Amino acid sequence: MTTSERPPGPAPLAPPDEETVTTETRALEETVLAEIVQLIVTVLGDYAPDPAEIRPDTLFGDDLELESIDLVMLSGHLEEWYGERVNFAEFVAHLEIDEIIALTVGQLVAHVVRCLGETPGPGAARW
Repeated sequence: MTTSERPPGPAPLAPPDEETVTTETRALEETVLAEIVQLIVTVLGDYAPDPAEIRPDTLFGDDLELESIDLVMLSGHLEEWYGERVNFAEFVAHLEIDEIIALTVGQLVAHVVRCLGETPGPGAARW
């Protein structure tokens, strides 16, 4: 069999187009938002607003009235849910106090999505 008689090999993989990446990112953001809303509701318990009222622009301080102990509890739940890759304490450690007070649910969603998008080490689970 000569080279010209061989069946063609698999087509080279094309890089994902921007629309696909954007769609996948949006889907991940929506999933993470829903998960974080549930974690917030868990942390706040009886004091939690209706989950439908928690949006990306919802403020942890002014809107949800989370106190520092609530943020610590949320941090623990985030680590339980997503693993050590999503380190809330490390995320807020780089913020000024005014930035922490003005922190939105959307900023936390973006942080989680960013952490989940990082390449895990050998043998690490994706989530």
